Amino acid sequence: MPNEEEKRTKQARAASMAGGDRRDGANSTVVSDLLDFLNSSPTAFHAVDEAKKLLNDAGFEQILEREDWNLQAGNKYYFTRNYSTIVAFAIGKKFVAGNGFHIVGAHTDSPCPKLKPVSKVVKGGYLEVGVQTYGGGLWHTWFDRDLTVAGRLIVREKKDGSSCYSHRLVRIKEPIMRIPTLAIHLDRGVNDGFKVNTQSHLAELNKVETVSILTEDGDGGDGRKSSERKKSDSKKHHSLLLKLLASEAGCEPDDICDFELQACDTQPSVLGGAMKEFIFSGRLDNLCMSFCSLKALIDATLSESSLEDETGVRMVALFDHEEVGSDSAQGAGSPVVLDALSRITNSFSASVSKAKVLEKAIQKSFCVSADMAHALHPNYMVCGFQDSWVANRHPFIFICLMSAVFQDKHEENHQPKLHGGLVIKHNANQRYATNAVTSFIFREIADRHNLPVQDFVVRNDMGCGSTIGPILASGVGIRTVDVGAPQLSMHSIREMCATDDVTHAYEHFKAYFEEFGDLDSRIKVDV
Repeated sequence: MPNEEEKRTKQARAASMAGGDRRDGANSTVVSDLLDFLNSSPTAFHAVDEAKKLLNDAGFEQILEREDWNLQAGNKYYFTRNYSTIVAFAIGKKFVAGNGFHIVGAHTDSPCPKLKPVSKVVKGGYLEVGVQTYGGGLWHTWFDRDLTVAGRLIVREKKDGSSCYSHRLVRIKEPIMRIPTLAIHLDRGVNDGFKVNTQSHLAELNKVETVSILTEDGDGGDGRKSSERKKSDSKKHHSLLLKLLASEAGCEPDDICDFELQACDTQPSVLGGAMKEFIFSGRLDNLCMSFCSLKALIDATLSESSLEDETGVRMVALFDHEEVGSDSAQGAGSPVVLDALSRITNSFSASVSKAKVLEKAIQKSFCVSADMAHALHPNYMVCGFQDSWVANRHPFIFICLMSAVFQDKHEENHQPKLHGGLVIKHNANQRYATNAVTSFIFREIADRHNLPVQDFVVRNDMGCGSTIGPILASGVGIRTVDVGAPQLSMHSIREMCATDDVTHAYEHFKAYFEEFGDLDSRIKVDV
């Protein structure tokens, strides 16, 4: 067997043959840390919890929206809303009220099946868990996967003879559910096109019904006898599921008052590809951008001198509910960002006209809306896969199962490639918030650091998705650019992106935090 030195030599030789100066994404700390983050974040709640740990370790102080804020220039803070949205910021030592905010916004949620308020279903002797679809998922990819559940519980606790309530994050790591496909012998036409019925097909199978719930009388502190409460709860959810959740949370099944749970894959996020040049994972959209922006903020404010000459506020805002339109108390459509900007500005303003100071601050501010982008798919190109740069520099294998009729899915001059750097997204109809000024700013930062960037415009004959960018731009009035790392299999249970692009994103966001203030002072618009 070759020793480690021989392995490294072979890897270096392979990298050289594939393109010489390729960044070794497999050995990147950023990539390794991203994999850890992904594997610890099956839900938006867990992603926020992991973000809190990273911020605490980096010296950020938690503050609460329900309380007064006592903020100091040069310090770093964060707050959460609903525990599924988190906003972190570092105040420059030269910040005064009316100065701008340098923001990266991303989102913590991903498409998934979520358990219904009444999830108990029994059919054909099987225990099934009823789910509702969240977001626009590729639901056929959820079939024949080893699934489990994760999310949060609302748990009753006894303290000093009275009841209080808290939320606890849970994740059952073992596969406990599955959505099986029908055998081809019973559906000979399935390969001609399988259409998922999201009501009848997406029920998760557990086991044959053999468990009954036992009850005892007693007061549970909520006005109902335990027997009444258990009977009611057992009608809504399988007692077996409640027992598994209680065991995971360290409580009794009777103490679970409510929950928000979703189905999730048990297969871990991993490095893949012949040269370990890819990440195969669920929830890359959009935990990849969430992590890269968060790590960039942490590293851009790590040293004591990093905020010495900063006149603005560096901020990351990770929102929930982007996949369903952002219209919630913790979505980008809520006042969460405007509230944060207002409270920070007011903390440094003794003026009576605080509103006018905030208006000035918003006009000096800038937002990078970071959401994963659509990479060129080689099986959906009329001319075939001919790009020698990618093919030679980053060899990988695609299984090509194409029908006789196929259609190009990318506009000819806007075809983002994996390993090609962050993608700047454009749309004349404002589905993305990018304009010439915001695009230039982001591209100029890339040029200063020799970072690659790409452009994306959707075909005129196809609909265009959207992001939090236009929501923040129109709701707050802040200049915004829409960007994202390219990926394939977006909204599948298992997505993929390039390790190089993870590093590119992190470095680009970090440079933005460190250099935007100086660059913006040289740009003259509306003068």
